[in-house]
Amino acid sequence: MNNIDHLIKLANRIGDFFNAMPDRAEGIEGVTNHIQKFWEPRMRKALLDYLAAHPDGKTPNIELNAIALEALTQHRDRLTPKTATTA
Repeated sequence: MNNIDHLIKLANRIGDFFNAMPDRAEGIEGVTNHIQKFWEPRMRKALLDYLAAHPDGKTPNIELNAIALEALTQHRDRLTPKTATTA
């Protein structure tokens, strides 16, 4: 298993947890908040790079579940790591 497969599996597990919420918007916000708070920037960048290359979240080996895909797509700007600036 390569790194992106592992990240997708993690995102899907988070999605599975928050998918149980009765309010879809609240579930999407939960996925987004979790990834933003607990994933380091390079993990978020790798997953967003994967999504840029595969907008439907699918490859032959693995795919993002619907709620994780929706959270990443809707909140891409918020999940994109801030780049370090030099003064």
